[in-house]
Amino acid sequence: MLEKERVLVSRTIAVPADTNPWGDIFGGWIMSLMDIAAGVIAARLARGSVATKAIRDVTFDAPIFVGDEVSVYAEIEKIGNTSVTLNMYVIIKRKNQDEELPAVKGTFVMVALDENRRPRPVRQKWPKV
Repeated sequence: MLEKERVLVSRTIAVPADTNPWGDIFGGWIMSLMDIAAGVIAARLARGSVATKAIRDVTFDAPIFVGDEVSVYAEIEKIGNTSVTLNMYVIIKRKNQDEELPAVKGTFVMVALDENRRPRPVRQKWPKV
């Protein structure tokens, strides 16, 4: 994965268990998907354990409904000394439709951790992810 290259990290279907009390897909569930996907990419880049340091500028641009296909994409924004900053995007397809709709976006900062759960340098030669 190269900087500014958007890659698919995960895809799932929104189901009734993912709704809030009003029957809408719960924003926390979507953010959880984004956080997991950011962790997957950052752990590959860091070749080890990572933790979420910050989540910034999350915007919900389209509602997500039960039955929607939910895809999470990642794009490297920056690789720092001990952290990886990723732009995360959620793209949806409504059931029985082909059109892709941007639904959610945000920036996730993931920090590389050593065996004592303290920040450590991100590897300088990054693997292909």
